[in-house]
Amino acid sequence: MATKQINLSEDVYDRLQARNRSGETISETIERLLADSAADWRDGFGTLSTEEAIELERVVSRSRNAESTDDY
Repeated sequence: MATKQINLSEDVYDRLQARNRSGETISETIERLLADSAADWRDGFGTLSTEEAIELERVVSRSRNAESTDDY
C-alpha cells in the first residue's frame, strides 16, 4: 500500500495519541476516527413519524418561548 507523509502540530499529535488504542498505529487511529465520523448527518432525516415530528416541534417551540421570556 502506498503511504504519504504529513506534518502534524504537537497538539494534534498528542490528541491522536490520547485516542490511540493499544497496539494501534497513528494511521490506524486516524482511519478509525474518520470511520466513526463518516456517517452522513443527513441519513436520519425523514425518519420521524408525523406524530413524532409534531411533538418535536411542540417541544422546540416551548423551549424557545421559555428562553425568550428568560431574557427579560
